[in-house]
Order: sequence, then structure tokens, then C-alpha cells
Amino acid sequence: MGSLKTSLFILALDLLVGVLSNSLIQLNNNGYEGIVIAIDPNVPEDETLIQQIKDMITQASPYLFEATEKRFYFKTVAILIPEKWKTKPEYVRPKLETLKNADVLVAVPNPPGDDMPYTEQIGNCGEKGEKIYFTPDFLAGKKLLEYGPQGRSFVHEWAHFRWGVFDEYNKDEKFYLSNGKNKPVMCSGAIKGKNLIQKCQGGSCITKDCRPDRVTGKYEEGCEFVPNKDQVEKASIMFDQSIKSVVEFCTEKNHNKEAPNQQNQKCNLRSVWEVIRDSDDFQKTTPMNTQPPTPTFSLLQIGQRIVCLVLDKSGSMASGDRLNRLKQAGKLFLLQTVEQGSWVGMVAFDSAAYVTSELRQIQSSADRDALIASLPTVAAGGTSICSGLRSAFTVIRRKYPTDGSEIVLLTDGEDNTISTCFNEVKQSGAIIHTVALGPSAAKELEELSKMTGGLQTYASDQAQNNGLIDAFGALSSGNGALSQRSIQLESKGLALKTNQWMNGTVIVDSTVGKDTLFLVTWTTQPPHILLWDPSGKKQGGFVVDSQSKMAYLQISGTAEIGTWKYSLQASSQTLTLTVTSRPSSATIPPITVTSKMNKDTGKFPSPMVVYANIRQGARPILRATVTALIESANGKTVSLELLDNGAGADATKNDGVYSRYFTAYDTNGRYSLKVRALGGVNAARQVPNGAWHIPARIENGKIKWNPPRPENNKKELEGKQVCFSRTSSGGSFVASGVPASPTSDLFPPCKITDLKANIQGERLINLTWTAPGDDYDHGRAHRYIIRISTSILDLRDKFDNSLQVNTTDLIPKEANSKEVFMFQPENITFENGTDLFMAVQAVDEVNLKSEISNIAQVSLFIPLPTPPETPRPSVPCPDISINSTIPGIHILKIVWKWLGELQIGLN
Repeated sequence: MGSLKTSLFILALDLLVGVLSNSLIQLNNNGYEGIVIAIDPNVPEDETLIQQIKDMITQASPYLFEATEKRFYFKTVAILIPEKWKTKPEYVRPKLETLKNADVLVAVPNPPGDDMPYTEQIGNCGEKGEKIYFTPDFLAGKKLLEYGPQGRSFVHEWAHFRWGVFDEYNKDEKFYLSNGKNKPVMCSGAIKGKNLIQKCQGGSCITKDCRPDRVTGKYEEGCEFVPNKDQVEKASIMFDQSIKSVVEFCTEKNHNKEAPNQQNQKCNLRSVWEVIRDSDDFQKTTPMNTQPPTPTFSLLQIGQRIVCLVLDKSGSMASGDRLNRLKQAGKLFLLQTVEQGSWVGMVAFDSAAYVTSELRQIQSSADRDALIASLPTVAAGGTSICSGLRSAFTVIRRKYPTDGSEIVLLTDGEDNTISTCFNEVKQSGAIIHTVALGPSAAKELEELSKMTGGLQTYASDQAQNNGLIDAFGALSSGNGALSQRSIQLESKGLALKTNQWMNGTVIVDSTVGKDTLFLVTWTTQPPHILLWDPSGKKQGGFVVDSQSKMAYLQISGTAEIGTWKYSLQASSQTLTLTVTSRPSSATIPPITVTSKMNKDTGKFPSPMVVYANIRQGARPILRATVTALIESANGKTVSLELLDNGAGADATKNDGVYSRYFTAYDTNGRYSLKVRALGGVNAARQVPNGAWHIPARIENGKIKWNPPRPENNKKELEGKQVCFSRTSSGGSFVASGVPASPTSDLFPPCKITDLKANIQGERLINLTWTAPGDDYDHGRAHRYIIRISTSILDLRDKFDNSLQVNTTDLIPKEANSKEVFMFQPENITFENGTDLFMAVQAVDEVNLKSEISNIAQVSLFIPLPTPPETPRPSVPCPDISINSTIPGIHILKIVWKWLGELQIGLN
């Protein structure tokens, strides 16, 4: 058992190695350098926003320093200013900093009024987040009552983003039963306050103490824990950083392990400080003996896009129709992908470099055509990648500095001298996107992308997979407005036999349709092309380029919304269809799909994770059909259905991020990722990981309620059906250590992460969870082990010694199915007020075991019996005649006598 635990621990560590991140942040002598804070292009121009960002970081740095025991502070920060804002002498051109790789984004709230700071986290405990989000009103200090000082909130979000920790409150379950009593979900438990509810009717509100339900024992809905303004407790920042005394993270000494919050569920009951302490950052540093310097800021303003294509024309490009496929992909990039107003140059190289086009600004179709005519047409010679790069730097410098420029480097050949220009690349400030074509492309190629923050892609020689066109189609600007970005709606290919048809449909939804392009490629002869718009009208006018073996149709204006149908007929050749479009509106965000692997390197047998993020603006798209296509260097393609179910590889249910484990390695070398997404529901954004919205404060004994956080109505939460189709290139990764022929099962079932428990009746416990598979989240597990304990730590640390539940009749279902199991605890004291903890472990056919699941908890609450009503004996009515002697009747006599006299007087 010990060796199994060790192997699982090593696998868990492998999951964190080489985590794919575009962030430019470096930790240097305890200081974080290279933090990029970008202002979204849609934010109205307001120069004070820049100072507010500076103030927030300046306040946050000493707070972070003290909270981390003098280990970390913020050293250098770049603020990325939109292109359309007024220019100033102090604004300089960015180098590698882009909107895409920004660590923090300042954007207008969506929905309006929701100014909650939050961090997008798609990974598990200890994994870095994607991005931090703030709104202009939050930075302006208009939300101090709800979230506290901006600098403190930034440290809260930084902990999410940098160290992969989670919130210690629970927005859905604000209290929990422990030993039969209600306790607020928080850390530490020493924070003082009251459990209150505000009830409003007719414009007036009253505050009452929370009362438990007589049947369940839980507080009524709407109850809030309201902290006192004045506290002495120092923890925790991940619960409520706004409390003045709170200057620390919870540690193992004061961590509330029973609280049902995300930190406990995702981090196996570990405190925030324990997770931070295990991070690479912590291992690389020691506490400082002096106070850190204040942060320094650079102001960068986005400028025009400058791109130089560096294209391999060596002799190997003549094989496998590679040079022609390069021309097809290059033509798509120049016709559609690169944005209007961009500057584009071109260099071809073999053993030397040749400038085929100086920088040219794209202002018309004539400019695009001129650049297309510059694509290489003949393949010959050797391969000198550095010659191509140096020539590209020269082309750019003739008109602009290389800072912030982009180079698209495509090669299919080996070059053992590529490292000789690494220093020049680093000093250039240019971003290099690499496209590896075929199995023999230089192994060091990806280093160029890694060191410059560029995109790395791979295309095999299997033309039907459309990999090269997908790679070039993914190269839209990292700084351009979303409304100008090219969006791929379809990418499909097929190797046809005699007179075979390739039929299909493409959905043009209401968020796209501008500059729509249909592109068809072939390998031998032009196919018969039929295309119908949603109204059934046949579309003609395809421009045929027989030399490049491609045809395209650009739809004028905005393409009709609906389902477009196509039929392509050919014999004994490969056809591909690519459809791209742009957003139909500058104000309504389009539906977008971004995809990636969790790492850029995979080491067998550690699994990879595939992610696809689907949303419209800030709103997630739920219940879409999402498929990942992963192609290896052997040309083999594996299809995976991605899920947003909060189980297995998917960290959070219904957040619009679809995930799945990948274990189907078949060879060493490069793999490419493409994602297809169809249909779905446009739903309101769920409350993400972020600063706690403070409901109220107790100040000098008085309750001061804050405005409630904007709530989504039921219809918004349910969402509305949207019909769309998208494809997305997720770049590439490199696998190593894959045996020629794996002989044994090395993949255990994945950890169960969504175990829930409740009590039905007096002592019957109902468990639910999502089924894992035989290999992570694929297939079917062989059996389950369920254990229970009255000690949460004993269950976690001594699982094998805890009481086992009889699961003889529990047969595992297929992965990602819902499991339900009911049992009555035996051989354990389970009486009123008892807390009981449960965990599940899955086992496969070769006895490989999953990690222990998250721990679920129930607290037995037996309501006091309602006393029976005692019937009251009937009492005869008293004699209340005038002469009655019953006590108190004397007054009644006087009143009746007076009423009688009054009546006589009136008559």
C-alpha cells in the first residue's frame, strides 16, 4: 500500500510540472516581476484609472509581505493601456505584454453592477489560476463597504491566482451543523459576529436573530454571518480580508477543517498556508530581513499590429505537398485572420534567408493580394532558422522597433544551430509563434515560443486533419479588440473515394456573420462545390486558385443567420473545408471557444488535461457538445468528449470550462489539439472564486447592512438555448517516456471530487457522486471502498483503518454517470448531535486505487418531539347578572348601569 501511495504522489507532482501558462511573471529575490495589468479596450477612457491601479498594488505589497511572513512582495508591474486612449510621452510600446497573457484584466462589469473582484481558476488545488478580474468602480473605491480596501482584495485574489488556493466562505451553504449546532462557514472560527437575517416588507426592514428549523435544525434561508467591525483575530485573508485585524492566512493550527468550503473540498482539508508553503515560490525563497521597496510601474500602450511571416522553403518542404499546404494556410491568414490596419512582412528561408515582402500595411484587398503573391513557390536547399529570424528582425526594424512585434515561424526541418540565436530572440522583444510541420521539425522549436510568450502549434502530414490551416487560423491578434477578431466556425477534412460526397452544415449565429469566408482545399483536382444559405438559396462565386488547389467564397456584408449546408464531391483525394467569420457587433460579444492542454510537455504515464473555455463575454455557455481531437506524431487521432460536470478533470461544474483527462499516448513527440463545440445554453455567470461580499457590519452595537450583490433571476440562471458551431486550435504539446508497447494498466481511477451526503429519515445516509473510470475518467471502475468515521482527520489520515461500509451490492457505473448509495451506519455511535464523515475510494480491475475522495459530512439532528396538546376542561360561563358576586364583575355592573342611564338620557 505504501508503494501505491508513493506512486500516486509522484503522479500528482507530475501533474504540476510544466503547467502551461502564458504569464510573464518571474519571482526574483522575493519580488514578483513582470505582472501585467491590462485595461480592456471597452473600458471608457479615464486616466485616473491608471493611478487607482498603482494605488491598489502599492497598498497590496506590504500587506502581502506581512501575510507571507516577509517572503513576497510586488516589485514591477506593467499597465497595458488601450490603443484608442490618448497617447502620452511616458507611454511606451509593449514587448511581450498582451491582452491575452495579462495576469489582471480591468473590464466593465457583466452583468452591470456586479463589481465583485474574482479569479478565474480552471485547475485544482495548488495549480495557478488563469486571470484576475476587477471593474473600474471597484478600483475607484466605490465598493469599499462591500469588499473592503482594494489592496487587501488584490492579495486575496493573488492567492487564488498564484498559489491555487480557494475561498473559505461558502456562498451557497453559509452555515453547517456541527454537534447539532449551526456554525458559520469561515476560517478561523475565532472571528466574532452574529447570525442575523434581514426581512423586508413594504419598504421597511427589520433585523432578527437567525432561528433553526424545527425539523432540519438548520438556519432558515437568508441568514448571514455578520462580523463585528472591531476584531482581534488575525485570520483569514481567504475568508474576509476586509476585517482590519485580519493580516494572515489560516494555518494548520487555526484552520477550520470541518467547514464545507472550496478550500477544504479541493485541498483535502489542508489550510491555505499549507498549500502556499508547498508551492514552488515558497521553496525558492527565505524571509527577508529588510522592508521591501515600493512597486515600480511601467505604462505601456498597445499599438498597431506588426507581423512578419518566416516561412521554410527548404528541400524537405517539397515532400508531402507541404509547400502547397503552406500556401493554402498562408493565404487564409492573409485573406482573413490578420486584422485590417496591421503591418505584415514576409521572409522565406532555406540555408539562407530571402525577404519576399517588406512591411506593408493592410488597408485594402490589393494589399492582401500583394502579400499573397509573396508566398514561396519553390522548395530547395537546407534549413537555417536563425537566418530567417535575423532577416525578420531586419525587416521590422526598417520601419519599427521589434518590441511587441510578432513573428510566425514555420518549419519542417531539423536545425542543430537554432540555439545560437536564442539571446538575440530574447533581446528583440518580439513574440514568436511556432508552427512545426511534420515529424522532423527542429526539437528546439518550442523553446522560441516559450521564451517569448508565443503560441506553439503542430501540424502533421495528414491533410484531412487540416492542422496547418488551423494553426494559421489561430494567429489572431493578442491585443486587438474582440470585435475585430477572426473566429473559426468550422474546420473539417475527409479522404474521399470514387465520386464520394463530403456533406455537412455550418451554423452562423447572431453574434458572428461579418466577413464570413468559406475555404475549400483539395489535393489533386478541383471538387464539385455546392453551398446553400439558410433560406435555401444556392451560393456561387467561389474564387478558384488551381495552382494552390483551393477555392474560397467571401460573403458580402453580414452572412444570413442560420444553418448553411454544403456538399463537396470528388474522387480519390482529400478535401478540407474551413469557415471563418468576425463578430457582427462591436457592442455584443461573440461566442468564443479557447482551448489548451494543462501543460506543454507530457511525461508518460502522467495524464494530461484538456480544457475548452466557452463563453459569450463573461457569461458561460453551458450544456454544449464539446469534442477534443488530439493528433499524435504518428497521425493517429483520439476523440474525447469534454464535460463541464465538476468531476474528474473538471474543477467546477457549470462554469463554461469543459475538461477531460488524456491518457491515450501512442508515441513520443508532438501532439496537436483541436476542439469542436456545438450548441448550448447562454447562462448567467455563477459566483466564481473571489472576495467575499460583506452582507453587513456590526459597528458600536448597530447593524449596518450593505446593498445586496446583484442577483441573477431564475431565467438568467437557466439560460436560453443558442445554436452555434465553433472550432478552436489548442496548440501543441510534446510527450516523452511513452513505451513502444505498453503491457500493463498504469492508470488508476480518478479522484471523486463531488461526494455529497445527507440524512434521510432518522439514520439513513444518502451518498451521491459522479462515477470515475477505470483509467481516470474513462471506462468503468471495478469497485468502491466507502469508509466512515466520527473524526474528520482520522478519516483523511487513517482511511484504511476507518470503519468500512458494506458495498457488496454497489456496482460501479460508466464514468461520468451519477452514483447513488444509501446505507445505515453500523458499529458506530450515531446519536443526536453526532457528526459523521464519509469518503470513497475507487478501485480498478488490477487493484489500482484512486486518491481518497473529498470528505462529506452529516450531523444527526433529531427534532424534539412536539408535546401533544392537552385538552382544556370546559368551564361554564360565569353568571354576569347585575347581582353577580364574581370578582371584577362589579366594574361591569357600573359600566352597564352608566350605559343604561345614558340611553335613557338620549331618549
